[in-house]
Amino acid sequence: MSQPTFSRIAVYCASNDGAHPGFVATARALGTLLAERGVTVVYGGGRTGLMGALADSALAAGGDVIGVMPHGLVQREVAHHGISSLQIVDSMHDRKARIAEMADAFIMMPGGIGTLEEFFETWTWAQLGVHQKPVGVLDVQGFWDPLFTMLDRLEQAQFLRGTPRDWLVRSDDPALLLAQLHAFTPPHVRRWLRPGES
Repeated sequence: MSQPTFSRIAVYCASNDGAHPGFVATARALGTLLAERGVTVVYGGGRTGLMGALADSALAAGGDVIGVMPHGLVQREVAHHGISSLQIVDSMHDRKARIAEMADAFIMMPGGIGTLEEFFETWTWAQLGVHQKPVGVLDVQGFWDPLFTMLDRLEQAQFLRGTPRDWLVRSDDPALLLAQLHAFTPPHVRRWLRPGES
């Protein structure tokens, strides 16, 4: 089976810098790497924080960057108007759907509630068979360790189909994560069982 070719990768990340300088440095490294590999960055369209660092580094390395943002956020002047394409949509729901439609794979970086919400929806769609695109977590300074501890607990309690490792790839290195995304094979999607079925 041939490895997938990624034309566009969606990146979910924070609109602020966070407390550790490694967050911004990793966002810049990822943006540069994707541009150098000829992969278009698809993201939320912001000009600040990790979003801005990601976009600016990709642009500086000669890459293409597509941002997707609802009208309401554009009007608050947080949109990045220097990227290759800024697509303005009606709502946050439209934003997530547009990003998911365009992307060949997904990467979550450190972020807050919005980042988590985007990640979990994308991952849920994979488990439901809505798409078979790989989902990766770019960890920085162990930021997502508590999340994976929680996912392990969901698995142990039998609230998670399979294991997190079946559905996700995770690394603290952008190049290694990209290689893992390329090598990812989606698990077979099985329907949920009713009580008493096996």
